[in-house]
Amino acid sequence: MDRLRPHRLLVLRRLQRGDVGVRGLDPRGGLSYRDALGIVATGFLLVSVVISLNGATGVLYHAPFPVLARAGWGFWGSYVAIISRVILAMFWFAIQTVNGGDVVQVMITAIWPGFGRLPNHIPADQGITTAQMVSFFLFWLAQIPFLYMHPNNLRYLFITKSILVPICFIAMLIWAFRSTGGTGGPLLSSSAKATVGGSAYSYAWLSSLTSVIGNYSTLSVNMPDFSRYSKASVKWQWLYVPMLPIVFTFIAFIGIACTSAGEAHYGSLDWNPATLIANWPNRACQFFAAFAFSLAALGVNISANSLSAANDLAALFPSYINIRRGQLICALVAWVMVPWKILATASGFLNFMSAYSVFLGPIASILVWDFWWVHQMKYDVVALYHPEGIYRYTYGINWRAISAFIVGVAPNLPGFINSINPSVTVGVGKRPYTFAWILGFVITSLVYVVLSTVFPPTETMIPRAVLPDEVYEGEEGASVTIEGKAVDDDVEREATGEKDWKKEEDELRVM
Repeated sequence: MDRLRPHRLLVLRRLQRGDVGVRGLDPRGGLSYRDALGIVATGFLLVSVVISLNGATGVLYHAPFPVLARAGWGFWGSYVAIISRVILAMFWFAIQTVNGGDVVQVMITAIWPGFGRLPNHIPADQGITTAQMVSFFLFWLAQIPFLYMHPNNLRYLFITKSILVPICFIAMLIWAFRSTGGTGGPLLSSSAKATVGGSAYSYAWLSSLTSVIGNYSTLSVNMPDFSRYSKASVKWQWLYVPMLPIVFTFIAFIGIACTSAGEAHYGSLDWNPATLIANWPNRACQFFAAFAFSLAALGVNISANSLSAANDLAALFPSYINIRRGQLICALVAWVMVPWKILATASGFLNFMSAYSVFLGPIASILVWDFWWVHQMKYDVVALYHPEGIYRYTYGINWRAISAFIVGVAPNLPGFINSINPSVTVGVGKRPYTFAWILGFVITSLVYVVLSTVFPPTETMIPRAVLPDEVYEGEEGASVTIEGKAVDDDVEREATGEKDWKKEEDELRVM
């Protein structure tokens, strides 16, 4: 699933400079570009393994993350994971809308240069200008019809995006080297070295690694939302392991090269592609490059952010919210999130990314170990839809998962609190927060495996997996067995809301 965000084109600049502003603040010393590329490769290698493992579960059981989470967390305990994920999906939608608004501003200014001189009537401390707010609104409004449309009708949008965006990336890389005489600019020079050392270097490296993983930490949790529609073998999920590090390390290199060329030409370090594009003297190039990035932002918001949030909201409020309503609610909440304030400083953005790594690392680990270790790849897909099924545990909550989650999150809480309110002094307690996702994943994994081994959830163990294919591809009116009772297939599908499961799967296959 393509989750390329426009801000990631030059996101490596944030890794090279310890505190580079999102909207033009002066950078300060940090890591070298070689460090940055190594961090990206390492981060995507780690997270791609988790993505593949959790994605395989979706391929096998054709169920989304909110449903599969019930096996490990319990039917009602899964709400802890679902709520954590839906908040992040909505935040990403809002942040991506800001990025889309930035490139829309470039597009409008390329057509009507006077728009760039629009008087600002918004206080500076709000982190957004009048022109940016207008652009944010226009991009937000342009998304609404696409969110309302059925995903099956959006195939041509995604095809167009998949063609134009890579072309734009490669064109910018060619520009970066041709315009600098093949050197790539000062950031790629042989003298470019890290400006920190010792423990400061180590923590800068780990903090940047957490930021990279944070970009995909949500996908490591909700990959089943997309892999559930796959007709391919589970083995194909392992392609993510080599592909993600290779692709995104290359994209990172493009970002560094373009930032470097921008510094050489314009005297400023602009990681935001919209800012860089706006400096180009050719207005046609400005418009078409910005248009490509706007397609990227639109595609990501539809496929990865709004759809993820909609799946979660539908699981939380199944009687009132379906996928379409969930996507529209996600769009409305974007205004409440005031994402331009999150992006007003790089430190704020990095804190946001690290903050949710605190929760998503433990959640991802429970999903992985519950399926592959505790239940030995054997789930009962029918029972996942029943509050009183075998996954009810204790009052619908698996205390093992909740305990492991709390223990995994606890070491990062001091740093989490300090990141939200720097006036709260936590001393060395903020150090673990530097590598929040890795620490949370490892600790939660150990605790959950030990608890599940010492106190095995025998009531959820089944001799063989009950897959959706054998349940929903039988003859009309066939019966299935749930906890020793024969249940009419039609009645069961209606009761679980899965009567049109196969039809829905075929319609959404485009995703």
